[in-house]
Amino acid sequence: MVSSRDSGTVGKAGSGLRLAIAGIGLVGQRHADALDHVAGATLCAIVDPSDMGKAEAAARNVPWYGELESMIRAEAPDGIILSTPTKLHVAQGLACVESGVPVLIEKPLADDIDAARVLIDRAEKAGVAILVGHHRRHNPIIRKALELIREGHVGTVRAVQATCWFYKPDGYFDVAPWRKKTGAGPISVNLVHDIDLLRHLCGEVVSVQAQAAPSARGFENEDVGVALLRFESGALGTITVSDSIVSPWSWEMTSQEYPVYPATSQSAYQIGGSHGSLSIPDLTLWSHGAQRDWWSPISATSMPRGASDPLINQMAHFVAVIEGREAPVVSGREGLRSLAVVGAIQDAARTRETIHLVSEAVEAARTGAEGLRDRKGHFENPVQ
Repeated sequence: MVSSRDSGTVGKAGSGLRLAIAGIGLVGQRHADALDHVAGATLCAIVDPSDMGKAEAAARNVPWYGELESMIRAEAPDGIILSTPTKLHVAQGLACVESGVPVLIEKPLADDIDAARVLIDRAEKAGVAILVGHHRRHNPIIRKALELIREGHVGTVRAVQATCWFYKPDGYFDVAPWRKKTGAGPISVNLVHDIDLLRHLCGEVVSVQAQAAPSARGFENEDVGVALLRFESGALGTITVSDSIVSPWSWEMTSQEYPVYPATSQSAYQIGGSHGSLSIPDLTLWSHGAQRDWWSPISATSMPRGASDPLINQMAHFVAVIEGREAPVVSGREGLRSLAVVGAIQDAARTRETIHLVSEAVEAARTGAEGLRDRKGHFENPVQ
């Protein structure tokens, strides 16, 4: 594949790390924009076989490639951001690992847990950093929420509720008919971000029960999913997702993280503990006074936090990881654990059985041990 460099296009001037982006759709463009705000790194190439990808490379004045391996050989980038379709992540991630190039892979990590495990194992053996694009962890709101929980402001976490309801228009499905197929419902497409945050804030999930409702629009997939989660700490959680409910209660609408979504004053998550409850993302802490009982007055305190773009924060972190100054916040294995919980929810909804992710196996997963399967062939521990 001929690069635009061969036709005279000159890459951006600047010193520091040279990062390439593969997949320059809406998410890839946001990564490119974020990179413009990070000191010490510059965009060196775009990989995208489409005419739009070629035009975007020209607009950003960087070389264009239609194929990842060709770009790696020609440009020798210091890091690569993969924002390509999920089904390409493992093969392209392996190409990065085999070339010794650190890679930031947009969520979800993969569409197959076993294949994702191969990718992570090879990366760990090769010592090549893989980060997964769960950028919400880099949001100051989540950093503050984690700080409040760890400092004991809610006491012992006993329960969590998460709501991710929104209405995707018909055109969203019509322009990409694969979104109507089995496996492309909101459980697999949307829930992984929310599951990642619940794991981050409340700890590992050790069992899952779930149900799903078929699409009211007549598609092959579900349009409502509900899961009951048991955490390693003993806390219980409920999470519901739908792409066919008109609602103000989703991270996209409540966090004001991305201006394309209309902002609401609502919250998406509630975390309840023995000494208080915290709503997120508005960061309101509810607590009684000295006497904890339901007859005593309860007060709400809006907790202060900083404000910054989590995508820019994530990109700066990627640069720091490449330079060896920081360890990955969301490593490949962390992304794999969140992906596996979503897989367990899908399995539980399909089989109506409880899927167990036992705590001993979760610990084994942290060292890369083999997952276990129960007698029926379902993952007893898909969180490897």
